[in-house]
Amino acid sequence: MSKMEWFDAGAGQDQSQVLLERVREAVGRGEAIRIAGGGTKTFLGRPMQDTLPVLDVTGHTGIVSYDPTELIITARAGTRLSELSATLERGGQMLACEPPNFDGQATVGGMVAAGLSGPRRPWSGSVRDFVLGVRMVSGLGTHLRFGGEVMKNVAGYDVSRLMVGSQGCLGLITEVSFKVLPRPRCSVSVALAMPLTEALKQLAEWGTQPLPITAACHDGELLRLRFEGNEGSVRAARERIGGDEVPGSWWDALRERRLPFFDTERDSRPLWRLSVPVWAPPLDVEGDQLVDWGGAQRWLRTDTNVQTVREIAESVGGHATCYTAGHADLPFHPLQPAMLRLHRSLKTRMDPKSVFNPGRMYPEF
Repeated sequence: MSKMEWFDAGAGQDQSQVLLERVREAVGRGEAIRIAGGGTKTFLGRPMQDTLPVLDVTGHTGIVSYDPTELIITARAGTRLSELSATLERGGQMLACEPPNFDGQATVGGMVAAGLSGPRRPWSGSVRDFVLGVRMVSGLGTHLRFGGEVMKNVAGYDVSRLMVGSQGCLGLITEVSFKVLPRPRCSVSVALAMPLTEALKQLAEWGTQPLPITAACHDGELLRLRFEGNEGSVRAARERIGGDEVPGSWWDALRERRLPFFDTERDSRPLWRLSVPVWAPPLDVEGDQLVDWGGAQRWLRTDTNVQTVREIAESVGGHATCYTAGHADLPFHPLQPAMLRLHRSLKTRMDPKSVFNPGRMYPEF
């Protein structure tokens, strides 16, 4: 692809007016609704009331436009992430935050609402870093465009990026524009046998050097690294670091949580995700850990109680999210009072009648 391509004709269905009318009906009746897409992230967040009406966005599909020369793609919220990725691959490009595909069922809207990023995140950026603009239906029943000209950002915030990780609590996403990047010309993955303490030390040292690392994960025994870029830099890094070459598909399994570590039938203990500073030492907690993002993301399988897990995360300046539905009353880390007031203020401004996904993130909104 060498020029901008418009996919709107025949590429999908624009049901934005249908969705808008459904929201307006809910606002008029003072009725709360559950937003549903591919259903791949129901494990994340507080459970929603089964009696709430469901607003299904999976019919609102299609890639609206794609401009490879400007590195921009726009797609409707119900579009499968697999379709988006396939289109970008044909153009030799990618969504560099590597969001999980979840067996091809994840949607563009769900990807933004959950904000989950893959192994490349520390080196390329998060989902939030690649969102250029969104169209959304607010809790006032208005269809707005952010990152554009229709409505000013709220209190100086970049609302399009505020939608990332909002769990659908601020509004109904209908369309998203993303920045994309060229796919790397060369990719090589290696594994080195070393304990976690040594691995974290090495990663801290390598982080100060111009190495083309785009993924780093320790599984308890092996430190796996991915080098990407031009062939010369990748080859030089491979020769310098050493290790045994391993299939690059391992990173796909990590991103999609298909590794044995994530298998609930194999291990029924609650699964936690701890976000910590990259310099944090190995965490002193009972259970098994998988250390991703060069040390900044610590997956934990443990029977340790909720309060203790969160205290451990806080002790190193981090926070903990429970990925096992029903295990914690507050799956997301409790907010400090000032941050809670900010969240409430945004919710009141964007969705004053609490129409969208009430209580999904926190009981207060």
